[in-house]
Amino acid sequence: MRTTRLATLAILAALPLNAFGQSAIPDTIVTATRVPTPAERVPAAITVITRQQIEERGYQSLAEALVAVPGMRLAPSGGLGQQTSGFLRGTNSAHTLVLLDGVPINDASGPSGGFDFGQDLLGAVERIEVVRGPASSLYGSSALGGVVNIVTRKAPTDRSFAPFGDIAGGTQRSLRGGLGATGTVGQFDYLVGGQSISTQGFNNIARRLQTSTGERDGFRGQAATARLGWTPVEGTRLEGLLRWRQNRFGLDGFNDNFQLADDHNYTGQDQRWTGQLRGETRLLDGAWTTGLRGFNTEDRRRYVNLPDALSTQTTSDLYRGRRAGLEWSNTLRLPGYGPASDGALAFGVLYGLEQSNSRSGNEFFTTTVRAQQHSTGGHASLQYRLWERLDLTGGLRQDATTGFTDATTWRTGAVLAVPELNSRIRAAAGTAFRAPALYERFGISPGFVGNPALRPERSMGWEVGTETDIAAAGKSNFATAGWTFFQSRVRSLINYSALDANTFTQSNVDRAKIHGAELGLTLRPFTWAEGTVAWTITEAFDATTRERLARRPEHVLSLTGRVQPMTGLVVAPTVLLTGRSPEGAFASYANSGDANATPRSNRAGAVLNLTATYQLLPEVAVFLEGRNLTNSRWEPINGFATPGRSLLFGTRFAL
Repeated sequence: MRTTRLATLAILAALPLNAFGQSAIPDTIVTATRVPTPAERVPAAITVITRQQIEERGYQSLAEALVAVPGMRLAPSGGLGQQTSGFLRGTNSAHTLVLLDGVPINDASGPSGGFDFGQDLLGAVERIEVVRGPASSLYGSSALGGVVNIVTRKAPTDRSFAPFGDIAGGTQRSLRGGLGATGTVGQFDYLVGGQSISTQGFNNIARRLQTSTGERDGFRGQAATARLGWTPVEGTRLEGLLRWRQNRFGLDGFNDNFQLADDHNYTGQDQRWTGQLRGETRLLDGAWTTGLRGFNTEDRRRYVNLPDALSTQTTSDLYRGRRAGLEWSNTLRLPGYGPASDGALAFGVLYGLEQSNSRSGNEFFTTTVRAQQHSTGGHASLQYRLWERLDLTGGLRQDATTGFTDATTWRTGAVLAVPELNSRIRAAAGTAFRAPALYERFGISPGFVGNPALRPERSMGWEVGTETDIAAAGKSNFATAGWTFFQSRVRSLINYSALDANTFTQSNVDRAKIHGAELGLTLRPFTWAEGTVAWTITEAFDATTRERLARRPEHVLSLTGRVQPMTGLVVAPTVLLTGRSPEGAFASYANSGDANATPRSNRAGAVLNLTATYQLLPEVAVFLEGRNLTNSRWEPINGFATPGRSLLFGTRFAL
């Protein structure tokens, strides 16, 4: 650990490296401040994955798109459809809030309210914004590690009908297709689109295990998106969005001897639909934008395992979760005062509802959750620019959830532009919280009872970093280099504890200490070549035992490139190198005597992906997507191997 710290300090002193890891970003960012703000003036570490990058790098799912984001560690238990947890800046898998066009979509029926990154497809997605660091002052519960906002495609204002689509096929009997259209007709604009993917998949169980029989876990998924907008006059807009997806896939589990094993008749189905209605208008000559939004998201997951040679039990799990809410949001542009300019005040109120109606297990061991909880949150944030180079922001939020103490969170940040050095210096600090999940408060099973008196998990964190554009070879942006150092303390973490000799419950018993660095360098040596190296160092510990937290590797290194060797041809390689990571749990759980809490370690591994795209016509392209070209059997989770080598060939059009 000391060696890592010294190496980090030496690198920080010698060279500022890019914390963002992506070079092509939109002109403005909304997720980080709720106010459209130029990216270089946002006081937070951000990564934006654009539609162009999604296509050029061949991303199919949300998990694939996030794999190279600095600070984000994904832990999949296989390929498409398999449970994929995300650990952002070393926090727990339930500490990342995921939004769809600004609406929270974390599954309320999950054991801790976390998000499964292995399910969502990207056919109608315009971009993905990732904001790292505590963000509860803007979005409330679950944003301890940060926020991921999935933004759907927008309609062009100058075309009434703009169709798009793709079709591809390849190894593992894979087939992918998508079709949609978007446009603007008078005062109305629309988006309709659908996507389907099917694949035979791979054997997810590591070959080293005797219980691995080579059984493949296939996947079939469909998704559809529809949006209709109406702009009767400039500055006033009404919009409705509906997005649906349904996936079916094979699963693996444990046999009667509690060994991880291939299971030929264990299947899963994951379905979600989410909708929102939103209206906004401008008042006071456009200085005040006010809007009202209602939303509803419903998740339905079902897992069925019939008796076979592995297990004599029948398991039928049904999880149904719902999130609904009503939000009033406002942005008020403020006048300048002396050296202060570009002032904006954002404020709003959100009422939310979470419901879970779930039943899992078998006739001998059944877990049920039938509960709901309400929350109300109000927030306000202020930002100003001083002397045309110093951007300051501050925000405060108060949340109240039925059944436990209210949570007050804050965040403040600053960005200083130093044009003399082509640099930007950024610093921020804030607090965040996660409200206890419905299972943690109200779950019931033999030997377990939820704890309605649980308190929220809370964190306090800060970060500081720089970004510098380096001129060379006659180019003002030959390189972009930067670094970010972050630190956080998390307390009142929820984990299992003994209620009596025969019963467990949940309690606020754990604490964590996390610090690390996000380093990177983007080089643009030629007009036809660009490459980014991003190195994340994370040291996350149980504050009681000083043991490393599970599935947080100390080092993650990603290398992404874009090479255009000839007109119309783009080659985009990605290499992901992941260091060793422990498997295990907090001391509070390990001390419970559960054999599954025995510490283990996942070895380091590397994965190589490559996508090549050739633009046949201005509207038509052909592409070849290669995944895991070295056929690595690296295990991101102990016992679960990376999907093997695959190739997909197809064509894409946008008329």
